[in-house]
Amino acid sequence: MTVADSPLLRTVQMGPTEYWNDSCAVSELAYAIDRGATGATSNPSIVLDVLRKERDYWEPRVRELAASNPTWTEVELTWAIIEAMAIRGAATLAPIHESSGGRRGWLSVQTNPANYPNRDFMVEQALRFTGLARNIQVKFPATQAGIAAIEEATARGVNINATVCFTVPQAIAVAEAVERGLDRLDKTGGDSARLTPVVTIMIGRLDDWMKAVAARDGLSVDPAALDWAGIAAFKRAYAIFQERGYRSRLLSAAYRHHLHWTELVGGNVIMTIPYSWQVRFNKSGIDPTPRMDLPVDPRHIAELVERIPDFSRAYEPNGLRVDEFDTYGAAVRTLRSFVAAYHDLIAVIRDIVLSNPDLRSL
Repeated sequence: MTVADSPLLRTVQMGPTEYWNDSCAVSELAYAIDRGATGATSNPSIVLDVLRKERDYWEPRVRELAASNPTWTEVELTWAIIEAMAIRGAATLAPIHESSGGRRGWLSVQTNPANYPNRDFMVEQALRFTGLARNIQVKFPATQAGIAAIEEATARGVNINATVCFTVPQAIAVAEAVERGLDRLDKTGGDSARLTPVVTIMIGRLDDWMKAVAARDGLSVDPAALDWAGIAAFKRAYAIFQERGYRSRLLSAAYRHHLHWTELVGGNVIMTIPYSWQVRFNKSGIDPTPRMDLPVDPRHIAELVERIPDFSRAYEPNGLRVDEFDTYGAAVRTLRSFVAAYHDLIAVIRDIVLSNPDLRSL
């Protein structure tokens, strides 16, 4: 199959759907761009993965930074590498950003996941990230503090991407916070039109949570229904976004199977797809057609509503209060994994420094 025959390329050529590379690894990003990708995302797990995949590039850089800054803590060194990786990925996407007049070509970099309960820490870091490159977008968790941080950062000109978001109520809360922030930005003389805010729904992680709840509670649920939970929530949020005219776009993430791609084709949305899934989709032989406006089988939704109360909490616009976002099961699991990956990343950076004989005395 040639690049021109790529199903993902055909997906974006039909418009208005975009797809991004769910990694800032340069080789993977190049593959994606060749097939129509217009952006990329990053988080602690991704950074750790890139560090391992591009070890020959990043290990010397870690050692160089450590040697040049002998008083830096390992946390400072870790964030210097995260920022360097973001700058490198942003440079790869810069031509797309320029040719699209700043509408595309964004590299999303995530604020410290351990800061999820602290609005001010997240905003401060976001402002720093925004200065790294013209096409840096900043990821905030859709936690209670994260919603407040999103409004404040948007009001200060930060282009945001909400993450740790799985539910319709979270997506709506983010979109409303962005609207308030954009209005505040305009009132202070800023230009809200230059921002392209994004609201991620981690559809595969919502599926994961439905399956975990079914297993935990010994529920007998149609396996097919469980694979439609995230898609159902995404499509419901999409209809609400279109109806209310929010200036944010939805982005789907956390891919588990091909329906997470094919069922969203044709929507004014973004898909952030891991490299391994891109390769699989491009080899699939599937000819993508617009399916965003096709409803999920009502039988699947009825099954999930009847069997799993946590699906209703995710699916109904008022299913969760903002003060419940942090403790929703999928959020707890994801925050736990993101914070753990962040600490694993620090440990890997530490090991690289201490494995260098010239630096062992530092």
